[in-house]
Amino acid sequence: MPVKKFKPVTPGTRFRIGNAFAELTTDKPEKSLLAPMKRSGGRNNEGHRTVRYRGGGHKRRYRIIDFKRDKEGIPGKVRSIEYDPNRSAWIALIVYADGEKRYILAPEGLKVGDEVLAGEGAPPNTGNALYLKEIPLGSIIHAIELTPGRGAALARAAGTYATLMSREDRYAVIKLPSGEVRRVLLTCKATIGVTSNPDHGLEMLGKAGRKRWLGRRPRTRGVAMNPVDHPMGGGEGKASGGHPRSRNGLYAKGQKTRNPKKHSSKLIISRRKK
Repeated sequence: MPVKKFKPVTPGTRFRIGNAFAELTTDKPEKSLLAPMKRSGGRNNEGHRTVRYRGGGHKRRYRIIDFKRDKEGIPGKVRSIEYDPNRSAWIALIVYADGEKRYILAPEGLKVGDEVLAGEGAPPNTGNALYLKEIPLGSIIHAIELTPGRGAALARAAGTYATLMSREDRYAVIKLPSGEVRRVLLTCKATIGVTSNPDHGLEMLGKAGRKRWLGRRPRTRGVAMNPVDHPMGGGEGKASGGHPRSRNGLYAKGQKTRNPKKHSSKLIISRRKK
């Protein structure tokens, strides 16, 4: 069972549903692939707060992930499946035949000792990174590039995947996790399989303190503010506050926010489901 329910021995554990971490094989990260992480606390380079409700949280170190999968033709073995505090999916430590070590996003079902391969001619097995022109139609893929060589951008969160539907001229037609169907160049790479930790969405923090550990401060509702602070503020008692909108006055429900002049709009076949 990937998630576990806690006994209500304290108020914080009464509603907590946590991860069992059954797939993880070690709690010691590879030191050569760690980098320091500076926290902004929602402040910009002038020290002004530009994002509210950020700050605090446990100290983290960044794990350098190989999103480009540009080590082609060299097989690598999975040394361990590890936790990454900076993302929802697990990561896998790969040791290549030439001795180099790299982290990749771990797909569901990848185990210690499995072999992974990237580049042209690689078999379409779980964890292998192939160009979209070589992946069989109907395959389940994740960690998809949008620009050749830039690195994975789509379907990277826990339990997400896309489906390769067809090929048109220079493009592959992909159905994304949001339901959007779009074209991506055939020279972009993708990894076979579903991203690991699919039960991430079933977790419940159980108490406000766990949210603070993650670096999130308490959020004040707009309807609880005064009119000077928020468009939905003010009123006697529990006034509705008018139409749901942001602090800047942008409507929160039903309003189109995508820029119609965006360059990639012409590659979208059908938009995501509302």
